[in-house]
Amino acid sequence: MRGLEILKTAAAVVYDRLVAPELLNHVRPDAVREFVGKAPGQAARTQTEISALLVRLAREGRAVCRLKGGDPFVFGRGGEEALAAADAGVPCEVVPGVTSAIAAPASAGIPVTHRGVAAAVTIVTGHEDPAKAEPQVDWAACARLPGTLVIMMGVGTLAATAAALVAGGRDLNEPVAVIERGTMPAQRWVRGTLASIVEAVRREGIGNPAVVVVGPVVGVLSPMPSPLGQPS
Repeated sequence: MRGLEILKTAAAVVYDRLVAPELLNHVRPDAVREFVGKAPGQAARTQTEISALLVRLAREGRAVCRLKGGDPFVFGRGGEEALAAADAGVPCEVVPGVTSAIAAPASAGIPVTHRGVAAAVTIVTGHEDPAKAEPQVDWAACARLPGTLVIMMGVGTLAATAAALVAGGRDLNEPVAVIERGTMPAQRWVRGTLASIVEAVRREGIGNPAVVVVGPVVGVLSPMPSPLGQPS
């Protein structure tokens, strides 16, 4: 409700590719609208340009709504944008959403934690910044962690990730699910194992945006019937 209130009253709305388009129906007719969506290999604006845009609009005297999908502080670059605002002396309020790392599996009938099955969940990115001197995700360490592993933005690197987890000690038969466009009307998902999931994803044409879930929780429930989508 707080997010909706801000959306309805903002004088400027800066929004992403993964935002549900229906939300824009609540934007004031006279509000400035700026699309800054990103997709793999392409972006409407760089992250530096987005942060500068937010500061500029605010300094022009506008109440600015930065509309993002999921939780802006979970692989959403929200922390960088909030820091840019703070450095510029622009006050901001964060209204968190539900990260797709949790929401997408739930909508496919997968509880990321479950009594007696998984007492922990680890969320990692499958798409690190190529400009980094070295990767920060230690897949060998991830393979040793108990519980559920949720991988964001990991479809393009799924084959390498599955191989790294197996090399790190995970069982080839460990259950895996990949959920495309979780919670949205076009949601689809496939289930398999570390040995079979890459072929299943290729066969069904699963692509971004998608969430990968690794662990026994994938098999706790049968694929959940949902008006949002049907299991592949």
